[in-house]
Amino acid sequence: MADGLLAGVGLRSQAMIPQPERTGWAVEEEPAPLEKGLFQDEDSCSDCSNHDKPGSSLPSFVPSGKTHFPEIFQTSQLLFYERFKAYQDYILADCKASEVREFTAEFLEKVLEPSGWRAVWHTNVFEVLVEVTDVDFAALKAAVRLADPYLCESQVSSFTLECMNELLNLKEHRLPLQELWVVFDDSGVFDQTALAIEHVRFFYQNIWRSWDEEEEDEYDYFVRCVEPRLRLHYDILEDRVPSGLIVDYRNLLSQCEESYRTFLNLRSSLSNCNSDSEQENISMVEGLKLYSEIEQLKQKLKLIENPLLRYVFGYQKNSNIQAKGIRPNGQKVMHVVSSTMMTGLLRSLLRDRLCQEPCKEETEIQFHSDPLSAINACYEGDTVIVCPGHYMVHGTFAIADSIELEGYGLPDDIVIEKRGKGDTFVDCTGVDIKISGIKFIQHDAVEGILIIHRGKTTLENCVLQCETTGVTVRTSAEFLMKNSDLYGAKGAGIEIYPGSKCTLSDNEIHHCKEGILIKDFLDEHYDIPKISMVNNVIHNNEGYGVVLVKPTIFSDLQENVQDEIEENRALKIPTSEEAGTAERVDLEELIQCATGKMELYARSSLSEQVEGNCEIVNELVAASTQKGQMKKKRLSELGIIQADDNLMSQEMFVSIVGNQFKWNGKGSFGTFLF
Repeated sequence: MADGLLAGVGLRSQAMIPQPERTGWAVEEEPAPLEKGLFQDEDSCSDCSNHDKPGSSLPSFVPSGKTHFPEIFQTSQLLFYERFKAYQDYILADCKASEVREFTAEFLEKVLEPSGWRAVWHTNVFEVLVEVTDVDFAALKAAVRLADPYLCESQVSSFTLECMNELLNLKEHRLPLQELWVVFDDSGVFDQTALAIEHVRFFYQNIWRSWDEEEEDEYDYFVRCVEPRLRLHYDILEDRVPSGLIVDYRNLLSQCEESYRTFLNLRSSLSNCNSDSEQENISMVEGLKLYSEIEQLKQKLKLIENPLLRYVFGYQKNSNIQAKGIRPNGQKVMHVVSSTMMTGLLRSLLRDRLCQEPCKEETEIQFHSDPLSAINACYEGDTVIVCPGHYMVHGTFAIADSIELEGYGLPDDIVIEKRGKGDTFVDCTGVDIKISGIKFIQHDAVEGILIIHRGKTTLENCVLQCETTGVTVRTSAEFLMKNSDLYGAKGAGIEIYPGSKCTLSDNEIHHCKEGILIKDFLDEHYDIPKISMVNNVIHNNEGYGVVLVKPTIFSDLQENVQDEIEENRALKIPTSEEAGTAERVDLEELIQCATGKMELYARSSLSEQVEGNCEIVNELVAASTQKGQMKKKRLSELGIIQADDNLMSQEMFVSIVGNQFKWNGKGSFGTFLF
């Protein structure tokens, strides 16, 4: 374990500095990047302290405060790959959760100086300088004595030398290694000691959970827990996780820790109770409830920790934007946005938009220099006209009222670009919102470019240059997108949630990770989304053109319903002439519900585009039929022998015709099983 190089200790991001509330110390300046390794020489097997290379390559800092402590090794700014390599290759390797402490002790025994170094014992209450006389590797503790001269700083009250000696006597002069910050030594002798303690401290503060030892121990702990939690920690540091999801994760973690402590206390009380009393039976029932609650919380935590599942399931943010409603005076206002208003532009506006028809009543016009201030000034029924220009905004377009946001000119001439880190660009909760003729450009994003939480949003003749996800259509929301261009999403171009309605017509969706992602709707609490896709071009996406998310736990139902699916999912392939009249065909007539009868015309040669349309429809119909079968089975288990099909009439009314799928990395359609 001692041979090889561990990743260097680089200090490249001010964001890596420990939070003040945790350490109370700040770094005066950001040190230069270093390439110092924990193990420097590949040929060294037993001597890992690198005594043959004098001089420390680690940075240092002086703890803030009134007491003049000596300099401390600065090790808290390690990069992701440095910690990853340390835990994977040198500390934990392929150990199980029950072996973590044993592997950690073996690692420390190889690299830690057993005595002769000083450290600052840092707690939430005080800091005091100590000398280390011995290390108990198995217990992860160090034997210490107070350093001379006595240096102590307290945030609550003064600790005298006698008080501190008494406290150390109570602790038998043994302190946890993770509470010790090694005093800087420029000889380089204690570099590895400082790094090793940093890895232990970081692990038990950010990675280890008190319930980990009780989890399944069949495969290595690093893959199951350490890697996803480490990645999440750095994703949060580097602003790649929505702020609301971070709050949810920390709340879930606190709830789980509290419930687990209660469960341990209850289990301990039961083990000490020998009587078969009624109180004991009640406690056992409470224990089972707590265990079930803890398991649910742990599953939610794992969904957030796993980067793939975090992307697939997304963050269900509840928008708290409140609609203003109609103005007190009942009037509607026309908002005109232009960085500079020239007379020619004003005349054109008056002719084309402001005075198109004889006005029955006077209309108030307000002028703004940026679109964000115009949006914030809107009430129900207002219209915002954005004149040609390139507008830089640093906030979120929170649209809670039914308004119209339209560009005056071509989309490429009316550009709204978001700068600065933030979760959302355009946040829609209004009943009926219309956006047209504008190009949106997103930078430094955490969430998608447009999120429809509820109500109906219409997007027409727009360009969306995305950063993360493109458009997200939440449950119960309705989205209509026409003649628009969406590209550049690192996630899906459009995410469609259960119970939503999404109509896409004559759009281009390209150069995204996935074109369209349809979230899992097989859960009994979800309604089937209603999707219409007509004459869209979905091309050059890294993965599939369209992806359907499905749980693997329902795969065992596939064989049971396969025969009925084959009978019921017949599809009529439209010809080019029929496709021209597709919009006049009722959606229910185009594709009946999954339990209905449809006719299948086998074709010997189908174009790639028609095959893609058929594949999507067939899979959605099959999934819809699966959901119906699951409902029938549940009703049967409840004693309802003959279930009325009308009770399960949540059909997915879809119109998927005329779409072109070209040059998508994995094909036109695929499924993601979780």
